[in-house]
Amino acid sequence: MLLEQFQTFWQRDTGIVRTQLSEVEKAKDVPHAVIVSGLRRAGKSTLLAQMAHLLGEELFYYINFEDDRFLGFQAEDATDLHQVLIELFGERKIFVIDEVQNVTGWEHFVRRFMDMGFKFYITGSNASLLSKELGTRLTGRYIPIELLPFSFKEFMQFRGEAVPDLNRMTTTDHARLQNSLQSYLQLGGIPDALKYPQLPLLRTLYDDVLYRDIATRYRLDAVTIIKELAFYLMSNPASLISFNKLKERFHVGSVNTIKSYIGYMENSWLLFTLNVYDYSVKRQQIAPKKIYSIDTGLANAVGFGFSPNTGKFLENLTYLALRRKTKDIYYFSSPGGYEVDFYLPQQQQLIQVTQNLDHPEIRDREFRALQDAMQIVKVQNALILADSNADTIEINGIPVEIHSAAEWLLNE
Repeated sequence: MLLEQFQTFWQRDTGIVRTQLSEVEKAKDVPHAVIVSGLRRAGKSTLLAQMAHLLGEELFYYINFEDDRFLGFQAEDATDLHQVLIELFGERKIFVIDEVQNVTGWEHFVRRFMDMGFKFYITGSNASLLSKELGTRLTGRYIPIELLPFSFKEFMQFRGEAVPDLNRMTTTDHARLQNSLQSYLQLGGIPDALKYPQLPLLRTLYDDVLYRDIATRYRLDAVTIIKELAFYLMSNPASLISFNKLKERFHVGSVNTIKSYIGYMENSWLLFTLNVYDYSVKRQQIAPKKIYSIDTGLANAVGFGFSPNTGKFLENLTYLALRRKTKDIYYFSSPGGYEVDFYLPQQQQLIQVTQNLDHPEIRDREFRALQDAMQIVKVQNALILADSNADTIEINGIPVEIHSAAEWLLNE
């Protein structure tokens, strides 16, 4: 089994170079464990394979705990496993491990081997499990790397599309870029689903997350409710949700049950929730949250919509692009009832996303929302993402740049 796993891992197609490879490389000479976490099939193993090829075939052991032949493996079996690896491959000081969360107590043997001078590169598909165990056992001795599906630029590179020079864009370049963005909105960035579009891989992935990563892992009996709730949330990306209203809608006995179910979906990388920005932490917690899908292609494949959800999907893509840079993201709601899609307190930046600014009422609404927010929170600049670039304007003396969403996403 170990020989098969190693050969398969080493011979796999390493695909396009992921942006996060540079983060993994930076951690090469640090004695900390590198933990790559994210959705199933988002490319975590491929990212580690790219790193492994930089290390060299003779320097590491590879173990995939997703293999059903590892069923029943316990943390205390690690010493025996290491002995077999030495017999097969000789002495090596680096472990590359896929889906480590399938082994209960994995953090014990990782810590023990780290104390003996071993280096670990690890993937996992459960954020809560990883963070909980890392916090208790590997405090200060791990480097977390979050891997999301393809960015817009990675999407274009994967499909072999020419990435234009944004400083020398022709009319044809603009049109092609808009077409690429429309494809990205609909197809998303899950590598295998893009590679094999004839197969229903997104539906299979979705079912795996719901049944294996959520229902089975958390021992849930109410599978129907989880399924209906997930379907509703995936059908309404970039929308506000209220736990109380969801409790009533799905006839669940407790708000805490709804919170737990959505927490399970977040832990399994199916979706993200976003808090409102408020100086009161309590108000942040009780206010409605915004919901974003891990991938617009996945939302498009399993959700439901009467018409193309371009505006919401564009906002969803913007959230994912921002999250690749920071987790310090909020939405803003003014007392006057106006909403700004994103507020980044560290950068003191407001961001609005809209399909276009052609209609005066849309322009007025977007500008009024920014104006309201500027009176309450600290803002150095603002950004409106639309279908094309426009001249910078000022609101309350603060510069507001207007950029093409496609060009901005390509630059992120």
